[in-house]
Amino acid sequence: MKFRWSIAPPQPLLAEPLAAQLKISPLLGQCLLNRNLSEPLAIETFLAPRLKHLADPFRLPNMNAAVERLLLAHEREEPLVIFGDYDVDGVTSTTLLLEVLRKLGWRADAYLPHRMDEGYGLSRDGVENCLAKFPVKLLLAVDCGSTAVETISWLREKSVDVIVLDHHQVSNPPPAAVALVNPQLTNNSESKTQNFTELCSAGLAFKLAHALLKRGRETGLPGAAEFDLKPFLDLVALGTIADLVPLVGENRILVTAGLERLNTTQRPGLLALKKVAQSPEKLGTHDVGFQLAPRLNASGRMETAEESLRLLLADTLDEAMPLAQNLDARNRERQKIERGITDAVVGIVRSKFNADQDFVIVEGQLLWHIGVVGIVASRVLQEFYRPTFILGGDAELWRGSGRSVVGFDLAAALRECDDLLVKHGGHAMAAGVTIAPDKVDLFRVRLNEIAKRTLRLEDLQPPLRLDAEVTLSQITLDSLAELEQLKPTGQGNPAVQFCARNLTQKKPPLRMGATKQHVKLWVTDGVVTHEAVWWNAGALPDGHFDLAFAPSMNEFNGRTTVQLKVLDWRTG
Repeated sequence: MKFRWSIAPPQPLLAEPLAAQLKISPLLGQCLLNRNLSEPLAIETFLAPRLKHLADPFRLPNMNAAVERLLLAHEREEPLVIFGDYDVDGVTSTTLLLEVLRKLGWRADAYLPHRMDEGYGLSRDGVENCLAKFPVKLLLAVDCGSTAVETISWLREKSVDVIVLDHHQVSNPPPAAVALVNPQLTNNSESKTQNFTELCSAGLAFKLAHALLKRGRETGLPGAAEFDLKPFLDLVALGTIADLVPLVGENRILVTAGLERLNTTQRPGLLALKKVAQSPEKLGTHDVGFQLAPRLNASGRMETAEESLRLLLADTLDEAMPLAQNLDARNRERQKIERGITDAVVGIVRSKFNADQDFVIVEGQLLWHIGVVGIVASRVLQEFYRPTFILGGDAELWRGSGRSVVGFDLAAALRECDDLLVKHGGHAMAAGVTIAPDKVDLFRVRLNEIAKRTLRLEDLQPPLRLDAEVTLSQITLDSLAELEQLKPTGQGNPAVQFCARNLTQKKPPLRMGATKQHVKLWVTDGVVTHEAVWWNAGALPDGHFDLAFAPSMNEFNGRTTVQLKVLDWRTG
């Protein structure tokens, strides 16, 4: 698939003075401007994120009420239960709060819902099962609960207080919790100042723990004065990276510090997880997102995330290793199921796909596993670059997940399909639906009609974001070392990508891989030559060509060289 190149416009009149003032290169200056960073103070904070720059946790909406209720539970020696979610964000935030609360003297337990039996979030079934196991009068809902109006109302009738700690959209009216700690409730001007509106639940759990310690030190809570929260940053980084929230503002600070902790962690569960994942000695955001997170997610995708919670809470490596190995096996099982469904969907779509007419893909089959349909939707979107819904389930009702492209708001589109759906929810780029199987064809037709009103054909060619047009001589080990300051990269702060014009191949390409699917190239502009690697290569360039690439430092046999990762090429 060829991309629609989107090269950021050069801004020398801004980049060069900025570079001179901050003593950085104009290239780094341009990359910062591309990330909407133009003020020297904001840039200095961005390039050197520090924990001391974190905002006061009591600036979060209703944090004070949450802390007061928790301290009252501590004073009364009242038991509480943390009701989490089954994804990595939910499991890491539940682990963090459970450990912190227990170490500070709370009587706390945790409950994670079963994906198949109890569904997503603070469901009535899940809560009833939770209270049957832990008959408490205080429930802390983490990474869920912001729309659970009926469930929380029912809990109030049962004299159970609920604190919600969540980052998802809040219903209107909001649930009647004792405290609804959710940055979505923050007004715009304050959110811009405090920079915590993008926090996921792992970040919010850290903020709640910080607030408890802060108040606890003022009120003489035993153990609060000497309690150190920094060792819990490994969990925060893991949850934040896995939840794909923007790595800017507070998230950037927490992930920067958290990656350092992840790389030196003594938490047995994470040591075991890194071992089974064969992770590199120094983890980056990519390693966390593609090696650790999927294994932790595997149990929750297939059934329940209890095993992942037990792994993170494990006291010894002997206890942790069998759990990590089982999660690794579950992840392989998940990958096998996911590959099978993906191959089936791609085959079905290819057999009938019309690029000029099919603006949205909707496919479903009986018994497709609902735990992986979201991942499959992402894979199919990558293949065809169309908004995609994949559905599965039993004969009565199917559940599905959707993923979208820039310019097509899934949540808005689903509102126009309300009469065809049993239930729906989500946001612009990802959403979920419940639908009767006999309505699927009508749903596909309706979505395509909506898409044709809002999208142009050119919107259905994937964009390739490029930071600048460069010469190969600008890509050196020194310039790459300087660009490393932009890390950690991810959502909201993408990895650096460039293009260079009018290149040729210096010598014949080298095929690599078991099926020779990868290619090593040596590209030159006549002055400088760099090695380039193209994973899963397509048709190779010939003659003069322009190259889009991500630069990196390649270490091999004790030698460090510049290496370009090929993203795309076009005739020069």
